[in-house]
Amino acid sequence: MSDRLGPQVYSIAAHRGFADALVAGLLPRYSEDGLGLARLTLLLPSGRAIRTVSEAFVRRMGEDGGHQGLLLPRMVTIGDLSLDEALGPLLDPLGGGDGIPPAVDPTYRWLRLAALLTEEMGDQAPQGPPLFRQARMMAETMDRLLVEEIAPEDLIGERVKDVVGSVARHWEDSLRRFARVQARWLVELAAMGRVDAATRRNLLFGQAARAWRADPPATPIVAAGVTSAAPALARLLRVVSELPQGAVILPDLDLSLSDAAWAELGRAGQSDDAEGERLGREDAPTHPQYHLKLLLNRMGVNRGEVQQWHRRGIGAAPPERTHAVSALFLPPQASKGWVDLPSEKRRLAGVRLLEVGNPEEEAQAVALAVRQALEQPGERVAVVTPDRGLARRIVHHLRRWDIQADDSAGAPLGERRAGRALLLLAKLIADRAAPVSLIALLGHPAMGIAGAQDERKARADWLDALRAFEDRLRGPRPAPGLAPLRHYAAKAKVPDWWEGVADKLEPLMGQEGDVPLADLLTGLAQTLEDFCGEQIWAREDGRALGSFVDELRQQSIAAGTLLDPRDLHDVLSDAMERVAVRPAYGGHPRVAIYGLLESRMARADLIICAGLNEGICPGRASPDPLLAPPVLRALGVPGAEFRIGLAAHDLAGALGAPQVLLTRAERDADGPAIPSRFFLRIKALLGDLANRHEEKELPGLVHALRDAEPAALYPQPRPMPPASVRRVSISATSLDRLRSDPYQFYARSILQLDEKDPLDAEPSPAWQGTLAHAILEEWHKHGGALTDLAAKHLAEMDAHPLTRALWEPRLMAALEWIANEVEGDPDRTIVAVEEQAKRDYGGVEIKGTADRIDRLADGTYAIVDYKTGGPPSKKMVAEGFALQLGTLGLLLADGAYADRGIDGTPTRFEYWSLGRDAKSDTGFGYVTTPLKVGAARTGIEPDDFLPEARRFLHDALDRWILGNEPFTARPNPDLKLYATYDQLMRLEEWLGREE
Repeated sequence: MSDRLGPQVYSIAAHRGFADALVAGLLPRYSEDGLGLARLTLLLPSGRAIRTVSEAFVRRMGEDGGHQGLLLPRMVTIGDLSLDEALGPLLDPLGGGDGIPPAVDPTYRWLRLAALLTEEMGDQAPQGPPLFRQARMMAETMDRLLVEEIAPEDLIGERVKDVVGSVARHWEDSLRRFARVQARWLVELAAMGRVDAATRRNLLFGQAARAWRADPPATPIVAAGVTSAAPALARLLRVVSELPQGAVILPDLDLSLSDAAWAELGRAGQSDDAEGERLGREDAPTHPQYHLKLLLNRMGVNRGEVQQWHRRGIGAAPPERTHAVSALFLPPQASKGWVDLPSEKRRLAGVRLLEVGNPEEEAQAVALAVRQALEQPGERVAVVTPDRGLARRIVHHLRRWDIQADDSAGAPLGERRAGRALLLLAKLIADRAAPVSLIALLGHPAMGIAGAQDERKARADWLDALRAFEDRLRGPRPAPGLAPLRHYAAKAKVPDWWEGVADKLEPLMGQEGDVPLADLLTGLAQTLEDFCGEQIWAREDGRALGSFVDELRQQSIAAGTLLDPRDLHDVLSDAMERVAVRPAYGGHPRVAIYGLLESRMARADLIICAGLNEGICPGRASPDPLLAPPVLRALGVPGAEFRIGLAAHDLAGALGAPQVLLTRAERDADGPAIPSRFFLRIKALLGDLANRHEEKELPGLVHALRDAEPAALYPQPRPMPPASVRRVSISATSLDRLRSDPYQFYARSILQLDEKDPLDAEPSPAWQGTLAHAILEEWHKHGGALTDLAAKHLAEMDAHPLTRALWEPRLMAALEWIANEVEGDPDRTIVAVEEQAKRDYGGVEIKGTADRIDRLADGTYAIVDYKTGGPPSKKMVAEGFALQLGTLGLLLADGAYADRGIDGTPTRFEYWSLGRDAKSDTGFGYVTTPLKVGAARTGIEPDDFLPEARRFLHDALDRWILGNEPFTARPNPDLKLYATYDQLMRLEEWLGREE
């Protein structure tokens, strides 16, 4: 190409398909001879862009039969500001980097900034994870300023001083703290002879610009697809545009936008006053063209100097699409022209809109659209969404048709198999071997196979032992640490297995206070390998984890970082969130799932933009937490809204595909969702034509996949087992359950389905009752101090200190009340404690255990039932739904206890509750009776109590045990019952429809 006087800057419209149009124009310009194209250097924004352009070259060669082979140009990544890449080393091929200091490792900088923050703030410094989060935010803010070439002294310059007084006090303090920490950090950098990565990036750009300006390269250089408006990069692009064989090609710069609309975007980096704000308050950074205007201004190029790249890509959209996209994103004042906009300027043929009820339906609809598109030979489909949860749903639904689609945005390391194992191990340390953390770790799919010859058998044996151990561990949390868990393992009959587990975990559990982070990481990695074997590092997530651990360990040694082991999990979790693990190759060749960053320059016949709700696309604009927005604006740093404009530009590029489907869900997990501003603008632009663009077929297919024939209404359960199954022994407590809710009796006593406590459960009434009964039994039988016995039994249960702290004072007060009551009534003699008895009634064995039986002065007996909670009401007893005392009374009266010298008539029936009572001397404990005695106006007459109990007993036996009455679920819906079997009886499906 010949020498030029002016800059050669081009734009490729959205409807042309950037990568294909770029290649279509490069071939005739730079491939005059066989090696012409190989002499070309392409400057591209990212590694993903290199891959996209390479694929475009391959496609072009497939379309053009005259070319038998092709040498691709040299492609160099110069990095987009939004991409988290190691920018400096990638630029070395441009100018060599001679004389430019090496970049400091970003992990080392993060750790050192945390230390500097602690030194700067002293006692007011945050501790643990908040400290490291603030250090990371400080590093990100430093990079923003360095990329914009904001020197540390600019933070205290005149431009900032003019606005600091208008912001809140905490912003002033934050600014000063940031400036002091950055100054100290720069002193350390100078001592090391290094610079920040962003500074090195700017220096490399500057070196390349000076070299090329002084001595233009003999080979052509083209910058394509670069949209970053960083000042150093803008100056480099200006030099490239003026090279004899250079060009800058921008994606979708709107050349048809009117001058008035272009001016409405704001100054974009141009200031009338050199000392004034570099970004105007009236700027429109949310517009998709704003960052391109900022780039052109910093390049010193007028929009009128930009030319169209006159080559159309393969399979491009019609030209009318670009006019419609331009009209779609007009700034507010210019949008008034929609009223008079001709139809050809708002034609969106090939664009469809889809709104469904929820994210699940949206994922199904997107998967169906992909499936339909793949029916067309050679058609490529790209799904673009910033919602990674939605992307995972789509991948899952595509597997229904055996379509393996890879999410190129990847997943955070902490969510992958290897990373999750390491985090579970760190969580175990933080929780001091709490049951939930322990079982989650030991149940991880990679656990228990280290060193095994037969991994499947080793894993099966491991799970067998783990299930037995977990079953015993259910209930309230034991005391912290590994030692209290040994007796659980012994009860589960897996002591050897547990000792092997404990030996591996012990080195991690004994560390207290701040210890070197490197030592913690070494211990974590070694323990993880001891459990999982070397294969934990084998897959892509394992390799990423190994690199992450090694990098963090080396840099923490260099930085001298100390950390409390209890904070390790949260620190690692935050750090892993920023490490994306991308899937290995092997997905469907014509399907791609991208995030917004990965979708730039992507090409497909159908692009599906999913998740178009506010807060997702665009994402929520989060302001810089360290520097106030007026300060950033005065410094000329684009604010949080700038990323909204980038998202709009990404969507505008996606709208250039031949076929486009835009989807959103009307609700999300939090409730009704607000449509994306982009989605609303499209509907507003279309106006009455919007209904023509609505997708009609997919919702019906989604419902067809989801909906089945209506299931018959689930009836109220009424199981009727045969007589041979019904004849079971009945305890005094289960008799209450039989009369109150026969289905619960059926599930527990006939099906023998017992409820299991969850791990780390709150102390249940059953747990409290077991403890109280055990203490009272030993006290009644063997004597001693109740406080000593309580301490002994609590210690034997290995209760967590918090559980003891909450329950022990109440228990002690209630036990003291019991002791006072027993000692204060010499007319009563305790003759039996926790005494079991049984007797046959009509061929059915009835059994019961009396908490206490007292002989009264007149020779009759009193039956006492201890309750840790509230006793049943007199009404429940009278109606036959609380028969425990009456059944025990029948057993005693009918001679079931005669062989133990207890033979006579029970005349008192008492509940001794350990619950709170203001009248008690200790604040806990009271006595109630279901009998109508003394001043009581309600209850059962004493002479009627046992006859009524006998009547209820025989009625229950005749109906359900000896008869054939069904065990109906919840025949008394208003009765307060345990909800243990509600799910089994599917209560919510029929409650309110029962006969």
